[in-house]
Amino acid sequence: MAHRHTVIRHRAAVTVLGALVLAGLPSAAAGEPKPAGSASSAAQTLGADEPAPEVLSALQRDLGLTRSQAQDRLVNEAEAGTRAGRLRNALGERFAGAWLRGTVSAELTVATTSADGVPAIEAEGAKAVVVRNTLPRLRAVKAQLDRTAILADTRDTPLWYVDVPGNRVVLEATDRSAADAFVKAAGLRPDQVGVRVTTNRPRLFANLTGGDPFYIDGLARCSVGFSVTQGQQQGFVTAGHCGRPGARTTGYNQAAQGTFQASTFPGKDMAYVAVNADWTATADVRAAGGTTVRVGGSVEALVGASVCRSGSTTGWHCGTIQQHDTSVSYAEGRVDGLTQTTVCAEPGDSGGPYVAGVQAQGVTSGGSGDCTSGGTTFYQPVNPILSDFGLTLTTAASGQAAPAPQGTTTADTWATGRVYDTGATVTRAGVRYRCLQPHQAQGVWSPEATPALWQRV
Repeated sequence: MAHRHTVIRHRAAVTVLGALVLAGLPSAAAGEPKPAGSASSAAQTLGADEPAPEVLSALQRDLGLTRSQAQDRLVNEAEAGTRAGRLRNALGERFAGAWLRGTVSAELTVATTSADGVPAIEAEGAKAVVVRNTLPRLRAVKAQLDRTAILADTRDTPLWYVDVPGNRVVLEATDRSAADAFVKAAGLRPDQVGVRVTTNRPRLFANLTGGDPFYIDGLARCSVGFSVTQGQQQGFVTAGHCGRPGARTTGYNQAAQGTFQASTFPGKDMAYVAVNADWTATADVRAAGGTTVRVGGSVEALVGASVCRSGSTTGWHCGTIQQHDTSVSYAEGRVDGLTQTTVCAEPGDSGGPYVAGVQAQGVTSGGSGDCTSGGTTFYQPVNPILSDFGLTLTTAASGQAAPAPQGTTTADTWATGRVYDTGATVTRAGVRYRCLQPHQAQGVWSPEATPALWQRV
């Protein structure tokens, strides 16, 4: 049990998901929410002050919001990410996580392991929670489960993650005995891991506009994730379980499209497809009614933030982020580092894109349920894909690097195309900056011009 000014209560059990390949081809913030018109620098940087109508419509439909509430929610979420980043840097080892709550994400909660951190949190307009466990301690417990899973049979213990709001590690299992055995095999005490019993098992949702269908070796269908480039080569990212290196793809129109250049699954669920000269990478993601949303970057959203998904089976749906850094044990193998959401999906949606506002979040890995009764999904975060494969996300911005100001350069000089995590420090024009939110650097996002992403130190 985590402690604060009052005791944190454990939340209700959640459902575990997975993924399937679809075979065959088709026939031929704290306080009152800010008005949408008074966007902060963070909202302007991330494009939350001018959301696409397709995003607003889907949030209204899937989260039961009014148009005004959807607008306010996106602005509040953009602001909260910057505030949480500043607090993470200020609190250091005392920082124990941040998350959003409320219909319009008006409440940002930040956890700390010391009451000394409460004034700093409240000064940022956030709700302070004093907890027992540090994030490194919880991640160490999860890492023990990860190591044990390499040799263990995890079919009956398919999901485990750090539950940041609950300040504990959670293991989901089909029965209590399987959970107890896994925890014991990991050398952990029962009080170190919370157990949720569920009847669901993860499965894979495998079945250049994000969400469009593509076909693998004429045998299976997945969904395009996000357009990327590697040097001058254009392509897209998708789920790793959709294809292996060398597998050939055709597009939504059955025309020759490209080849899988890199793919990781299990362990991670990521792949990169290079396309031929007949295809052009765009910043677009397929939304409702044939419309599109233009991707503006890859700033990672907080737990509790809204997120929307596009897929070639079920189209455009929204929900909220439940957990980051989740380990999922599919029948085909374990995947670490996934993000769990309340968005629905079905076979064939695998590989499709998730966006928070206009910020790319990840590609569909797996889940459970469907878009009739509802479900849970997991996505592979996009920033690790970009970093692992050396790719640059295609965005609505010009994509040209900002000119480097005169001054001494160092090994850690800020550079476009590089993926930065919260807390990373860089030098630009002789000035040091610390990263506030995970993202891939773009030319229009130089540190001195984006206080939503960088803090001068």
